[in-house]
Amino acid sequence: MRVRRAGAGALLLECADGHEVEAWRREVSRRRAAGELRVTDIVPGAATLLLDGVEAGLAEAVASWPEPASTVVPPTQGPVVEIATVFDGEDLADVAGRWAVSVPAAVARLTETEFTVAFCGFAPGFAYLRGLGEKFAVPRLGTPRPRVPAGAVGLAGEYCGIYPTASPGGWRLVGRTSETLFDVRNEPPALLGPGTRMRLVAA
Repeated sequence: MRVRRAGAGALLLECADGHEVEAWRREVSRRRAAGELRVTDIVPGAATLLLDGVEAGLAEAVASWPEPASTVVPPTQGPVVEIATVFDGEDLADVAGRWAVSVPAAVARLTETEFTVAFCGFAPGFAYLRGLGEKFAVPRLGTPRPRVPAGAVGLAGEYCGIYPTASPGGWRLVGRTSETLFDVRNEPPALLGPGTRMRLVAA
């Protein structure tokens, strides 16, 4: 892990992969909860962890911390968020073909997988869900769709994601849900935040 300064009051931890990001996210969150450091926001990315609103001298302190015990971390403890999903996405047959399985078998794989939110981005409430692994990664569409409806469940690379609002997008669509993924009136506004466990449940 490498520590870089990001502006006047933030640090960027550059990690080897998503597993290391999650390990450091948990470690930083643990230290904040224990009162060992002050940080306003902890924002994970695909291979980085941004610490915003940090105190002077924290870069040197973080660099001296021992590596987390394991970079392959177990799922976050706590309840699993279940997302009722209708599996009728227009790319579902294509995904099944890429996996060399039938459509029912592809749906079974998706519903049997426990996903974990690796990080959020692209749009408010859009969670990048890890769980399928590189073996079942699928490429994005060559040409993004001009409009993907809210609630669409898609796959891109090794991630699963659910569109919280209608927007352009190039993920391969496998289903849809009526769940609300983001609502500013809720606390927290996003249903799926970093570290949250999630399952797709056939509706």
